[in-house]
Amino acid sequence: MDFLPTLWFILIGVLWTGYLFLEGFDLGVGMHMLVSTRSESDRRVMLNTIGPVWDGNEVWLITAGGATFAAFPFWYASLFSSLYIPLVVVLLGLIFRAVAIEYRGKVHTAGWRRGWDVALGVGSFLAAFGVGAALALTTTGLPLNSHGDSVAGPFGWFNVWAVVGGLAVVGFCLLHAAAFLALKTEGDVRARGRRFVVRWMPVLLLPIVAWVLAVQLMNGKAYTLALVLAAVAAAALSWISARRDREGRAFLGLGAFLVLGVASLFANVYPTVLPSTLDRAFDLTVANASSSPYTLGVMSVVAAFGVPLVLAYQGWTYWVFRKRIGGSSIPPVKPVEAAVRTR
Repeated sequence: MDFLPTLWFILIGVLWTGYLFLEGFDLGVGMHMLVSTRSESDRRVMLNTIGPVWDGNEVWLITAGGATFAAFPFWYASLFSSLYIPLVVVLLGLIFRAVAIEYRGKVHTAGWRRGWDVALGVGSFLAAFGVGAALALTTTGLPLNSHGDSVAGPFGWFNVWAVVGGLAVVGFCLLHAAAFLALKTEGDVRARGRRFVVRWMPVLLLPIVAWVLAVQLMNGKAYTLALVLAAVAAAALSWISARRDREGRAFLGLGAFLVLGVASLFANVYPTVLPSTLDRAFDLTVANASSSPYTLGVMSVVAAFGVPLVLAYQGWTYWVFRKRIGGSSIPPVKPVEAAVRTR
């Protein structure tokens, strides 16, 4: 295989990993806002943990999609044209989520806040489920013909693997968010986050474990089995750390589980970027789906300068906002008085 197409296949895998790692706990916090507490004070604490970083984390999704379009245009065309419906659902979910974060505090009534909490939670769920379904189908296959076109209609993408992938990402987001809240907050929110990880990790990780094992069995690459076993060990370490009230290790353990699991998925399907369930001869690969060497070369030069800058900026942002947040950190709500015209 040519070096540059392989390099960009790896980089796209890294971009998706970064998105799931960073945006994962963002989406999970949105879902926890809806189901984990009825206290307005706790909701404000939870929302403020992601307030400075949520929009920056979404850049990873845009970059992953843009890199796929530029480096592998045939992969992008086949995948996105086959998944119009779930990707539109993802976009709607992200829109509802962003608007809810910005508008929730504009009016200080219980009904107003509750409505935007529902929009935030449902939008986060739809975005997580849609991304998981798309990634699962990328690794398990779509009904593509020899031209890379889906032949199964608008709902040909909907199968058991789409559901498993969607539930896998939703479950991981809920767990990672709980670990993040335990790491970033004080008081009741911290305690509930830690208990959630301990109680629900064995259940919520089952879909992603099933997805990873299924891809492992489909492709049968022996060397990727080490990545799968390491991912299981990382999850076990995270669970043990949560039980021992070591929030930092629990959060990083879940992150390591994600990195190793995604690495095993991409390594297993390589050199295929999008399998065909009709005939493996119709598979899109890093060789037949990539851009020209010139395009990939220019992209590599730009990425060599741009990616370190983005990583440095995001790292600095997280360092600045590294302290824990509690109820005392959130100022009380002050009603806005109507302006009075004076002479």
